[in-house]
Amino acid sequence: MRLLIDTNIVLEVLLAQEHADEARALLSASDRVDLFLSDFAVHSIGLLLFRRGLHGVFREFLEDVVQRAGVAVVGLRVGDMEAVINAAQKFRLDFDDAYQYVVAEKYALSIVSFDQDFDRTYRGRKTPAEVIAE
Repeated sequence: MRLLIDTNIVLEVLLAQEHADEARALLSASDRVDLFLSDFAVHSIGLLLFRRGLHGVFREFLEDVVQRAGVAVVGLRVGDMEAVINAAQKFRLDFDDAYQYVVAEKYALSIVSFDQDFDRTYRGRKTPAEVIAE
């Protein structure tokens, strides 16, 4: 199974939020599934952590998730932005969700997210618990 991990999954773990255990279990399943992050998600995580002065946490995230766990980072080109605009309008998504959706389309990935906005799209989404149950 090829999964695009939404930003909120990673932030649950990094910020020890309510669903951190569920998100951590998904990230630990990298031996059973192929995990991907968008470049936008990586930048968004960095932006949020830097604003909170958590530079070291961002470094650990890069080392643990991207380098050691082998989560692949994929992205879009400027030429793909028309598809992002179309997805935003068609499914009433904000920019970050539309970007994630188009990344999932481009690389044939299933979206894993706590964000219910993806439920309005053709691809839908799975929660970490649903993936682990499979």
